[in-house]
Amino acid sequence: MKNVTEVTIFVLKGFTDNPELQFILFFLFLAIYLFTLTGNLGLVVLVIGDSRLHNPMYYFLSVLSFLDACYSSVVTPNMLVNFMSKNKDISFIGCATQMFFDVTFGTTECFLLAAMAYDRYVAIYNPLMYSVSMSPRVYVPLIAASYVGGVLHAILHTVATFSLSFCASNEIRHVFCDIPPLLAISCSDTHINQLLLFYFVGFIELVTILIVLVSYGCIFMAILKVRSADGRRKVFSTCGSHLAGVSIYHGTILFMYVRPSSSYALDHDMIVSIFYTVIITMLNPIIYSLRNKDVKEAIKKVFGRKWFMSKVYF
Repeated sequence: MKNVTEVTIFVLKGFTDNPELQFILFFLFLAIYLFTLTGNLGLVVLVIGDSRLHNPMYYFLSVLSFLDACYSSVVTPNMLVNFMSKNKDISFIGCATQMFFDVTFGTTECFLLAAMAYDRYVAIYNPLMYSVSMSPRVYVPLIAASYVGGVLHAILHTVATFSLSFCASNEIRHVFCDIPPLLAISCSDTHINQLLLFYFVGFIELVTILIVLVSYGCIFMAILKVRSADGRRKVFSTCGSHLAGVSIYHGTILFMYVRPSSSYALDHDMIVSIFYTVIITMLNPIIYSLRNKDVKEAIKKVFGRKWFMSKVYF
């Protein structure tokens, strides 16, 4: 037996130690963060303020936008501070809290995207009964269940990760407290943690992707029954943005977590994790609004048709 000193403070090493590059990255990610907050919270305000957007499809979209604003806020503000500070420390509790909310919002988004796919199926397969089939008694529990699933998944990994011993090093090769880089610096046996990560994330991905695939399979069958070209184009326009968002998000999650631990490369994984926590949350307002006629009309109503048409061409 030998005495070891348990880590109480972690150091987030980040991208680089070059001050000039850190200065550039600070303004780059500051611009991305401001755009993310403006775009996502702007969509929430539009859905609340425009009566034409008061239906389940846009309620789901507003919840997704709020979720993305929170998701980005878990990571970006602390990352911006570290870019401009020599002290990149984060406390043990602060690191655990950051991981908990990161996993919560990330998992909730998986479930929410699956619920949105089901919502699109209901709207297209039986549009006349849409308001009844997707009433508040249906979509509110779907949203609540998405958050509950996210919280439970986050509790599992946060407790499992921070029950480990950290005594060899306190330097995390990342810009935030993510699971793989923390497992990499633990001096405990992390085999069980890696299995939990692989199987639970894999199960959530399998279930949510299967829901999306089944929903869009039924949508595709419904499209085949639509005779008019305009009708088919409208269906593709409605579903295309959601399918693009699902593909991008799940693709990065699968690459990041559902693979053997031996293939982890922390420097590459840091870029991938930044992509799904920061970049995708910025892209979602663009993906879901540019091809959505109702959202564009609501923006015109808020900002003025003449100004909007002169500044933005969709």
